[in-house]
Amino acid sequence: MKQFLTAIIMGTCGALAVFVSFSLYWPTWVLFLAWVSYYLFGKSIQSTIEAFIPITAGIVMGILIQLLGKTLGSHLGSMGFPLSVFLFIGLLAYLSKVRFLGNIPAWFIGLIIFFGVHPAVELKPVLSLFIPIITGFGFAYINDSALSLLSKKPH
Repeated sequence: MKQFLTAIIMGTCGALAVFVSFSLYWPTWVLFLAWVSYYLFGKSIQSTIEAFIPITAGIVMGILIQLLGKTLGSHLGSMGFPLSVFLFIGLLAYLSKVRFLGNIPAWFIGLIIFFGVHPAVELKPVLSLFIPIITGFGFAYINDSALSLLSKKPH
């Protein structure tokens, strides 16, 4: 019975997440990437915050890569963007030594989100990336909390 309830909880949370993201025209994969990040980086509010910071930094880095790549591209042609990537990813070796910025996989999740969604480099489209990210963390927390409550019930 416990396995059945686990399946119901997981299925309900997943279906609700898809329904919400489809209804609001969010990129569903971004929501689920944040959901997976919750589990990969520690399953707690603290670890979520510690992952959210470098995910955000990765999004900012993506913006900077794109802007510098465009600028360099006007001078160096097709080598501008790869050079921008080289410079910023190289810089990541140093930035990852800063407290709260050491989670390199989270940086790349932010980069993946930015380059995957490819929003206009304007405030509203970039900020709108954070809605499915935060919602994904929320669904993961709800799912994990419900499963934890279920596991505490006697057989």
